[in-house]
Amino acid sequence: MDSGSDDCPGTESESAGKSDACKGCPNQDVCATAPKGPDPDLVAIAERMANVKHKILILSGKGGVGKSTFSAQLSFALSGQDHQVGLLDVDICGPSIPKMLGLEGQDLHQSNLGWSPIYVESNLGVMSIGFMLPHPDEAVIWRGPRKNGLIKQFLKDVDWGELDYLIVDAPPGTSDEHISIVQFLKATGIDGAVIVTTPQQVSLIDVRKEISFCKKVGIRVLGVVENMSELRQSIADLKFMSTSESGGEVDATELAMKIIRERAPELLNLVACSEVFDRSRGGASGMCLEMGVPFLGKVPLDPQLCRAAEEGVSCFSDEQKCRASAPALKRIMDKLLATI
Repeated sequence: MDSGSDDCPGTESESAGKSDACKGCPNQDVCATAPKGPDPDLVAIAERMANVKHKILILSGKGGVGKSTFSAQLSFALSGQDHQVGLLDVDICGPSIPKMLGLEGQDLHQSNLGWSPIYVESNLGVMSIGFMLPHPDEAVIWRGPRKNGLIKQFLKDVDWGELDYLIVDAPPGTSDEHISIVQFLKATGIDGAVIVTTPQQVSLIDVRKEISFCKKVGIRVLGVVENMSELRQSIADLKFMSTSESGGEVDATELAMKIIRERAPELLNLVACSEVFDRSRGGASGMCLEMGVPFLGKVPLDPQLCRAAEEGVSCFSDEQKCRASAPALKRIMDKLLATI
């Protein structure tokens, strides 16, 4: 399906992948070979999803923008407010959610009710192909139909129980996995999609395509999150370097901190800010204004948030440590929940 073509017949049409409008679309073969007519598995998916109040897709135009980090921390935040939360990782080839929730090495279990999610807390369950791999370095080399079959199985066979929120962490881009997740879930009622980006144009170009995709398939864009909007780090956590006469780098942190403590100790309570990406053309907020979609807010590039993701913990468990990112994420979550 070409998300940029106004004549696209739609993925469920009998002419999907076969009409003149489909020529040149990267997903033409996927749409043309997809089975047409009612899918009996959709009934089973609808029965599972009947116990889920809200379903939110987390998308990105590019990889590496922090989409999975956002998905993980949003799930932590929602469960921290005593909601029942499920986090479904459908990034089949790059499943990073187990790592980001501290669940590496966990094995899946089955019961007569289906697959059981892996629980971080009693109200936060997770499902990912990462739990099925014999080794975390194992590559998943699957064609589209097999990926789509696993996504369907996740939706049909995972015993989530009663959920307030199901967060679906999708792969980057607009591939056949996205078409499948929309087809499988659309009849059950998707609240919408949150799109994560970084501020520079090379990322925003692909976000525009993602927004176009959502509009084409009838998924509401709940809002765009600008991640890594700027670097924010406590002065006390900075490392200082100097250049030696030979041109090499010398660690000057101890000297710099000694001078600060002696002459300007009040600086240790400040946070240093620096733009990492070019946002001269307005960043994500400017793009949202142009495209008529909500802007949810900015999340700074916070080394403490990066550390929380690496350790698989919530950045909200120590908001003083993550004081640059946790309040920003909390504001975005509150704004998001007010829209659904």
